[in-house]
Amino acid sequence: MSNLDWIVLFGTLTAIIGYGVYRTYGAKTMDSYLKGGNDLGWWTIGLSIMATQASAITFLSTPGQAYQDGMRFVQFYFGLPIAMIILSVTFLPIYYKLKVYTAYEFLESRFDLKTRTLAALLFLIQRGLAAGITIYGPAIILSTLLDWNLTFTNIFIGLVVIVYTVSGGTKAVSITQKQQMTVMMGGMILAGILVVNMLPVSFGEAMHVAGKMEKLNIVNFEFDWGDRYNFWSGITGALFLFLSYFGTDQSQVQRYLNGRSLKESRMGLIMNGFLKVPMQFVILFIGVMVFVFYQFYQPPIFFNKVQTEKLQSSDYSDDFAALEGEYSSLFEEKKAAIDGLLQAQENGEEQQVRILQGQIANKTAQAEGVRDQVKELITKNDPNAETRDTDYVFMRFVMDYLPQGIVGLLFAVIFSAAMSSTASELNALGSTTTIDIYKRSLNQGKESSHYTLSSKVFTAVWGVFAILFATYASLFENLIQAVNLLGSLFYGTILGIFLVGFYMKWVKGRAVFIAALITEMMILLIHWKNGSTLLGLSIDIGFLWYNAIGCLLVMALSAILQLILPSPKPAKA
Repeated sequence: MSNLDWIVLFGTLTAIIGYGVYRTYGAKTMDSYLKGGNDLGWWTIGLSIMATQASAITFLSTPGQAYQDGMRFVQFYFGLPIAMIILSVTFLPIYYKLKVYTAYEFLESRFDLKTRTLAALLFLIQRGLAAGITIYGPAIILSTLLDWNLTFTNIFIGLVVIVYTVSGGTKAVSITQKQQMTVMMGGMILAGILVVNMLPVSFGEAMHVAGKMEKLNIVNFEFDWGDRYNFWSGITGALFLFLSYFGTDQSQVQRYLNGRSLKESRMGLIMNGFLKVPMQFVILFIGVMVFVFYQFYQPPIFFNKVQTEKLQSSDYSDDFAALEGEYSSLFEEKKAAIDGLLQAQENGEEQQVRILQGQIANKTAQAEGVRDQVKELITKNDPNAETRDTDYVFMRFVMDYLPQGIVGLLFAVIFSAAMSSTASELNALGSTTTIDIYKRSLNQGKESSHYTLSSKVFTAVWGVFAILFATYASLFENLIQAVNLLGSLFYGTILGIFLVGFYMKWVKGRAVFIAALITEMMILLIHWKNGSTLLGLSIDIGFLWYNAIGCLLVMALSAILQLILPSPKPAKA
């Protein structure tokens, strides 16, 4: 990057962090540290909620996913507005009435301590692991760019987040997220405008190319259990995920519990529900436009530049050069077919359009075959090398084609997203550990200042844990899918516990506790056996369905167990 890019990058980050620390330094009580003094308006709440979910992974993986798989991922968010309305009407009033610090406090008042502790522990496991992935996301880009050690990069990013999160608590997180969200969306929209202006064809022709190459596959009404992203999984399986994430995940609950009133918090949730889908659409669409750009300008044969440079200086350099030549020839042939398709489209020659569409698909498949051979060479040259390059697509385009200053701004987008989501996660992990485990079960009766200090300590400890886990995040296929998968393994069970508490008043603590344990074991077993057989049955389920299955299973088992378990004997006088 140029000196201007570095100035833009570090200037943006320093201003955001400095402003957050300045506005919130010195929180002394639990109310001010964990709930921000309950004085945030709906606009700040809404942006904070969106920024918490919009991690660096959103801006790294989503454009790359659209490049590879088209727009269909947007269906994942179709259930979000419905979830926000349900939460605003049901969950939120109960939390405000009870004046809770964490969502899990409700479970003890409704059931018992062990149920509260179980839900809190499930959250801590899931969110602690996810925090590691949100640190790892920008670390892979920065380490690749600067040829830094990945572990060192993880530590650097994690420590920056720990500093201002520990310093200012919940309010520091929310205030900085407002600025971070502005940088994130401003930078992405600017990148989208630039890529469209750089296309050698008109916007309409670009849309024709994207459509004929099946990248504008926004809605798919075909029902398929094994399909991760279609209308039905988005409106049902993802609905359960969002209900659990926004309604029971402390990293989100803590964002709207610090509103100045129930009305303000409701408005913040609704704002998120109706702006998140367009936001995700824009990010995916940018990925599609990058795809169209690379139909006219030859893309890298492999988007991770470090790995291709290693090949060029290895014993496999001749093989790699031959594959590059073949890849270039296929690109030119495909480009000629695309030019012909646009001409046929303009002339209304539908039969010729279909013929050329088939040729383009054939050349695309051949090019992917060449890329697969390159990946094999990369593995031969370095058995530990990462051969999935989807997460590098967008930032490689940024670095190769966008002007100075804009590159630094886009890197600031990635870092802002990483800091915003990770800060929320660490803040929530620290508060849940303090309120639901330490203060409730391990060390009761201390002064407020003691628990404020313990929250800071636990926040820092979870930050260290996230940094350690980030070292192993490369084991996942795709970062954005990894986060959603981790959530889906636990969220269904947690949501089921809460829904039993809200709507099945006759079910008691012992029944729901046993049901939750059985359900979580079943979900983990289903995931372990997914793609094979379980008890003689073939299992092939998209992971979003884990949320619905887990939730409904907890509710059903709770009802059954409540009927068959013996009633506890009354205590003797």
